[in-house]
Parts: sequence; C-alpha cells; structure tokens
Amino acid sequence: MDKIEQNFLHALQTVLGQPNPFVPLHEPEFMGNEWERVKDCLDSTFVSSIGKYVDHFEVMLAEYTGAKYAVALVNGTAALHIALLLAGVKPGDEVLIPALSFVATANAVSHCGAIPHFIDSEFETLGIDPFALNDYLNDFSLSSSEGLTNRFTGRRIAAVVPMHTYGHPVDMTSLLDVANRYHLPVVEDAAESLGSRYQGQHTGTFGRLGTLSFNGNKVITTGGGGAILTNDAELAQQAKHLTTTAKHPHRWEFFHDAVAWNYRLPNLNAALGCAQLEQLPDFLHRKRLLAQQYQEIYREMEGIDFVVEPANSQSNYWLNTLELRQPSFEMRDRLLTAANDAGYQCRPTWKLLHKLPMYADCPHAPLPVAEQLEASLINVPSSAKLAGAGI
Repeated sequence: MDKIEQNFLHALQTVLGQPNPFVPLHEPEFMGNEWERVKDCLDSTFVSSIGKYVDHFEVMLAEYTGAKYAVALVNGTAALHIALLLAGVKPGDEVLIPALSFVATANAVSHCGAIPHFIDSEFETLGIDPFALNDYLNDFSLSSSEGLTNRFTGRRIAAVVPMHTYGHPVDMTSLLDVANRYHLPVVEDAAESLGSRYQGQHTGTFGRLGTLSFNGNKVITTGGGGAILTNDAELAQQAKHLTTTAKHPHRWEFFHDAVAWNYRLPNLNAALGCAQLEQLPDFLHRKRLLAQQYQEIYREMEGIDFVVEPANSQSNYWLNTLELRQPSFEMRDRLLTAANDAGYQCRPTWKLLHKLPMYADCPHAPLPVAEQLEASLINVPSSAKLAGAGI
C-alpha cells in the first residue's frame, strides 16, 4: 500500500471512526414520527394510492421546494418519464442529457420512445456544461418550423435534462439562457438534490417540470418514491391523471380516456415520507457538517481534492465526493479496493452512459470532461448519522 492509499484510509478513519464492521455509503435514518405515521396509515386501511398522507406529502413537498404543485409517484424514474411526456417528448425525438448520470436519466428518455443524446459536464458542478452545450448546438443543430433538429440524424431535439449530480446544482442561469436561445424545454432531474438551492431557489423548480427521488439511499426516503414539481396547474393535473390510469373520478364507474400508467405513490409510502420530510432540515444540517469534516481532512492531502458546492449554490451533499487530481482508473480502483477492504463502502461514479451497451449507438457530443471525471470521482460514506462519528 503506497502513501496515497495510506493517507486516503487514514482520512476516512479520522472522519468516520472504525467500521463496526462496515460503514455503508448512505443509509436512511428513522428517528422521528415514522412508526406513528405508518401505524396510523395501517390502522386506516388506506394503504394504496388514496389516503390523507399522499395529499399531505405533496403539500409538504410543494411548500418546502417553493413549487406550486408536487405530484407524488412510485419512483424517480417514473417521475422523469411522465415529466418528459408532459414536456412534449415524442417517440423518435432526441433528448439532451448528461453522459455522466445514473442510468435512470437515459432510461426515462427511452421509456418515451425517444433517443438520449449525451452532453459533456463541467468540473465545477459535475453537471451539464452550458457553454459547451451552446457551442455544440451551434455546430450540429438546425432551427426550422418543426423546431430544433439534429442536422445529422434529422430527428427533433425535444428537451434538455440537467441533472444535479450528487446534489450539486447545475449552473441554471447559463443553462436556461441556452435553452431559451434554442427554444428547448427544460426538465430537471433533481433526483439527488432535495434540499439543494441555486441562487436561493430550490433545484427542480427552474424548468417546466422537475423530478425528485425518495429511494432508500436518498436524503429522505419513502422506501421507493419520486415526485414531479411544476408551477403549471394544467401540467400538474395531467401528471396526476396520467399516473392514475387516466381514470375519471366517479363514485362507481370505471372510465379511462387514455393509455396511461399506475404510477401514483401509495399512501403507506407517503406516510413514511411525511415523517422523513419533517426531519429534512436536521438531516441537511448534519450532512453539511460531515461534508465540512471531509473538506478539512482532505484539504492538504496530496493528489486528492474534496468536491465542494459550486458558486452561488447550496448543496445537500447527498453523496460526498473526492476527485483525483490526476485522472486514473488504476489509482481510482486501488483506492476503492483499499477502502472497501477496510470496511468503508466507497464507489466510483457511474460508467458514462454512452459506454453502456444499450446506449452505445446513441449520439453524443465530445465528452472530454466527463471522461476525466469518470476516472477521477470517488463517493465516500455520506449518511447524516456519520457527522462527528470519528472527529
């Protein structure tokens, strides 16, 4: 084991303490009213998609994020799928998404029958680089009466999807400038960024629609769950309609007016979410303390930097992230092996989406930054309960 591996492990031990026997990457915490809310839901017998907790959870989400409407769904992928449909994405369209993202971003595009078109990231935010995107669109796109098209494939470019990587907000001012210039709808993938703000505004509320995830490894969890955020009353109504099998309300009749989806969040999950959302400020406070501890210990470490929140932003630090100063898959994997062998669950960033077999033939921009980040980024344990565990 060389010096950088020793220093890397020593820093993890200093921040996290000794593993007993293993420190997970991110685990939920149930210390509030979860048992009370879930038991109340069970006692009511309304455990599916109808019940007071679904409505209450949506109200709480809207109030917290500042969105006018929130629609609670079964997971973040379903939320992004429906959000893209509501933004006008149709089969055969192309949708601009970051190559550096979780596979669900691309899968949601595919569920629409559309084609992911992969875009480069920037070092500061880890998300879509608006300036590289602008230059790329200038080179490969054409504007016509049909809208924006790819001059090489002839397909319509239907939307752009910024994803706030590990909770770090994208440069939304610059991205919206580019989107407006090319008349592109913006659908935010804010699955990882509940509690993150850009210039004081919550992520997921900048585009026509935004989406959240409440998977078991997120800042708060409903077990499995997601949501659509929007300020458009008609889009919110359509989202609810399409995700409840397009059924018209009636005391007994079953009438459906579209091929739709059964995507609504069950009341039982929403009960858990309400209790979790009550604790969100505390979760975020402790996660920022943990991030500060990582930042301090890695500040002077040779060869490794801690990824800090971008300018004009407040990140939820969903997953704390280290970056090798010299990109190297070999060194990255050595550090990952050492950490996991020692009992600290660490992982690399995702394999770039255009390298996955089902997306290998999709169009993509030059990706020099994303390729460097793929060989540089390491996620380290980030649960809120770890703040102060070692130091």
